[in-house]
Amino acid sequence: MLNVEKMNIKNSKILVTGGSSGIGKAIAKLAKEKGAEVLITGRDKDKLKSVADEIGVNYLLADVAKEKDIEATFDWIKTNWNDKLDVLINNAGIGYRKTLNEVEWQDFENIFQVNVFGAAIMAKHAANIFKTNGKGNIVNIASTGGVKGYPTGTPYSASKFALRGMTQCWQAELRPHNIRVFLVNPSEVTTAFANPERDERDDVANKLRPTEIAHATISALEMDDRGFIPELTVWASNPF
Repeated sequence: MLNVEKMNIKNSKILVTGGSSGIGKAIAKLAKEKGAEVLITGRDKDKLKSVADEIGVNYLLADVAKEKDIEATFDWIKTNWNDKLDVLINNAGIGYRKTLNEVEWQDFENIFQVNVFGAAIMAKHAANIFKTNGKGNIVNIASTGGVKGYPTGTPYSASKFALRGMTQCWQAELRPHNIRVFLVNPSEVTTAFANPERDERDDVANKLRPTEIAHATISALEMDDRGFIPELTVWASNPF
């Protein structure tokens, strides 16, 4: 009889960027409920501490747009987890809506620093650990905006197309090292996305919640280690 073993979330060590709200918080919460040891990072210390206390995870003030903060994150992992890591969730992301005639150079720099540059350098450090350990998982939280563009989405959509392209590069490069790389594309989710005050939106019956994305992400990770889902897109059943 075939012995099938799915990834054991229990006792695994999972790093979630942008983990103090929305999709990141939901993933961290579900992973913790399944027995993982979780570290969340973000830019708002008070919010991070509040969420960490609420769901029972570790937290670290760190901005993925700053390379020194990325290095500090992996210093924390080395010190507190003995350089062990099972999953990186590249969830941190920013975006806002502007028409083409409104976009400015700085919009691209702001968004790409987080959604592209930060994600890439986080993955670089994580992959070094995974290569040493002989296995590991990277999950990039992208967007349906990285599959098909939309009005007012120029800088944001461009960043998610870039993340999708990087994901495919890492899949090809890291498979020989037994490292799985997943791309998750949520459609519209009721989070604080594009809200300058960063306030979470209320649940809407015909929109996705962070819970659905967390379920999809953890479920994909739990697949037997011999396989992985390269790209997973999650749509609301009826958004109209």
